[in-house]
Amino acid sequence: MAETDISAAQVKELREATGAGMMECKKALVEANADMDKAIDVLRTRGLAAAAKKAGRATDEGRIGAFVSDSDPRIGSVIEVDCETDFVAINEKFTAYTDTFARAVADNDPADIDALKASSVDGKTVEEILTDAIHVIGENIQIARFARLQIDGTGALVPYIHMDGKIGVLVGFTFNNEATATDDAFLTMGKDVAMQIAATNPVSLDQSSVPEDVVAHEKDIYKAQAAESGKPEEIQEKMATGRMKKFYKENCLVEQDFVKDTSKSVESYVAEAAKAIGDDIKIATFVRMALGEE
Repeated sequence: MAETDISAAQVKELREATGAGMMECKKALVEANADMDKAIDVLRTRGLAAAAKKAGRATDEGRIGAFVSDSDPRIGSVIEVDCETDFVAINEKFTAYTDTFARAVADNDPADIDALKASSVDGKTVEEILTDAIHVIGENIQIARFARLQIDGTGALVPYIHMDGKIGVLVGFTFNNEATATDDAFLTMGKDVAMQIAATNPVSLDQSSVPEDVVAHEKDIYKAQAAESGKPEEIQEKMATGRMKKFYKENCLVEQDFVKDTSKSVESYVAEAAKAIGDDIKIATFVRMALGEE
């Protein structure tokens, strides 16, 4: 593919995703036949880009809602509801509709959006409430996606909404004492961890839960980077291993530096809070949604 086949918009998108220079981006796109993900890998191999999280860019306005059941703190949901304008996205009525849809997800455990629309909440189907929302607000409103979490055993979920609904997080904890679910110190700690997730967008909870394809992809990148150094193979292997350890530390929630106190990890912060509360508390799961992601 020739450089003339690469559009300015493609170069701009790659620059925004990687921070690399314009010419480097154009060359990478040529080499990758205009495949954006492959071009990112080309730049990373050359040391010109950091690991780019392949989340889609926002194309619509809307809101992320998060809900935890009043009757069972182990059950909750996160949902994305899209609209046409940012003015509506922060409207109290739109927020209330979003919260209702999130509650329907938690209560009904639907398999997909069609099942959610057919389910009932407050004596009406979600489809009927959605139609009502469109008429009341005067914009096209769509439910884009959702996720439902349920903790097994004793535990609780903690929700967090960031940036006027642009990001939503639900993080789940397990512990031994049911009273911990309503303990103020636990709720403060839970919100801190949820804020961490919102800010850092971890790939997984820990090393064991990083998807195999992600691990393989990162290893290939680091081995290619090491090979570019021209150093002996045994040194290349050590370089790749070291970079993989750094990847885990930056992208696995429990290993990340705690943003409010970088002298400790998230795991150690939770352990300190658990000791003060008098319970054995562990992070069990989490989900993070950002508006417009694919």
